[in-house]
Amino acid sequence: MAEFLAAFALFVALHSVPAVPAIRSQIIRRVGRPVYFVGYSAASTLALIWVFSAALALDYIPLWEVRPGNAAIAFVLAPFGIFLVIAGLLSANPLSITLNRSATLGAVTKITRHPVLWGFAAWASGHIAANGDLRSLLLFGGFAVFALAAIPMTEKRSKRRLGGSWASLADQTSIWPFAACFKGEQPTLDMPMLLASLASMALVLWLLFAGGHSAMFGVDPLALFT
Repeated sequence: MAEFLAAFALFVALHSVPAVPAIRSQIIRRVGRPVYFVGYSAASTLALIWVFSAALALDYIPLWEVRPGNAAIAFVLAPFGIFLVIAGLLSANPLSITLNRSATLGAVTKITRHPVLWGFAAWASGHIAANGDLRSLLLFGGFAVFALAAIPMTEKRSKRRLGGSWASLADQTSIWPFAACFKGEQPTLDMPMLLASLASMALVLWLLFAGGHSAMFGVDPLALFT
């Protein structure tokens, strides 16, 4: 348990660096932007591997009986979460986490203005339901809590960065998924949404039907239906 807590603490600490502009800018100023992004990506990947490795080393303690209905929840939430993460990273969104810092809003923001964070939380929540054991609750529950806790911090940071333009942009979307639809803001299909749909579909098919999930994690999700 101590190793898992240490690994998860490192994961949280690393992913808190971009949320503090003063620290991030100071690191970039010292090592340069390319070195920062390569080093940060490598450190984050290694930390994530350590988290999963430490979690798998924990004893298996079941908390509830896993039924096909639990797997069905994962089959809905996890692919939807993967789609939101990919679409969120590819889409223009000055209000939240993205690789595209354009001033406009991509179509995925009509679903939520924090697609990456909600997607991560949905993916994690689906895995909690499908596993039903303590280590999965600690691992994926920790991921879900971390993602949801980052939403108010991201809101505060974007308000400070965008100033007066934040309100007009935020009015076109919502924090809660699909809540903007009740304001008449309906999602459309743009190129990032299309690419995310294709990429997430290919990834899910590989994970489920080409042995990807079994090869990476030693578990066949489809076995829950047999």
